[in-house]
Amino acid sequence: MKLVSIGRVAVGVVLAAALAMGQKQPQPKSQKEVEALQAMFNATTPDARITAADDLLKKFADTDFKAIALYMQTISAEEKGDYEKILLYGERTLEANPKDYAVMLIMARNISARTREFDLDKEEKLGRAEKYANEAMELAKVAPKPRPDLDDAQWEAARKDFVAQGHQALAIAATVRKKNDVAIQQYELAISSAAQVDPVDRVRLGAAYNTAGRPDDAIKVLDQALADPQLNPAIRNAATNEKLKAAKLKEAKK
Repeated sequence: MKLVSIGRVAVGVVLAAALAMGQKQPQPKSQKEVEALQAMFNATTPDARITAADDLLKKFADTDFKAIALYMQTISAEEKGDYEKILLYGERTLEANPKDYAVMLIMARNISARTREFDLDKEEKLGRAEKYANEAMELAKVAPKPRPDLDDAQWEAARKDFVAQGHQALAIAATVRKKNDVAIQQYELAISSAAQVDPVDRVRLGAAYNTAGRPDDAIKVLDQALADPQLNPAIRNAATNEKLKAAKLKEAKK
């Protein structure tokens, strides 16, 4: 059966979400499925993507794109900040593709970030987050290149960033446990292993240094964050406040 293309952007998403996770490139089985896929890939809002993915999964139960549709629902739920749906779609994605390290990282960072010190199930949740983070990092380190047009340097940079996200999730979990030394170690690893450093990690590391009574280290890493002229205003404000705290700590030590 001759099918129309589902689009270059869509194919890129398919390959990034499927081949990188150890799956063969999926194929649509009918023109109607192609149209459902186009609707999903062309959706411009998280709600529209979630609805289009639901439509695809309901109409084409045997679709090769099941894991990808669920992956797109997971990232859309994260974009919305809908924690319950992140867990729902994330678990469904991992049922369809147990090696989806990108979704494991989403689950790890969101579970860690939403866990509180006095939650009765704190250890169960943090243990789950740490399991996802560690497994995702191991998978990412050996993941095959997802697209033939992606050069080795680009793919190596992408893998570094996946690994950095794993360290970030572990750092958040350590912070919840009040294991500040572990949090510092993991944030340092997140920063040193990333091809493109998340500036939030620098701010969080600065806060961890302040907690550890290391204001000089805090100021150094916060200055690195503040040196970015494109830094998000909210992150810049947090970094500035943390630097002021470090300055006060440093003055108090004199």
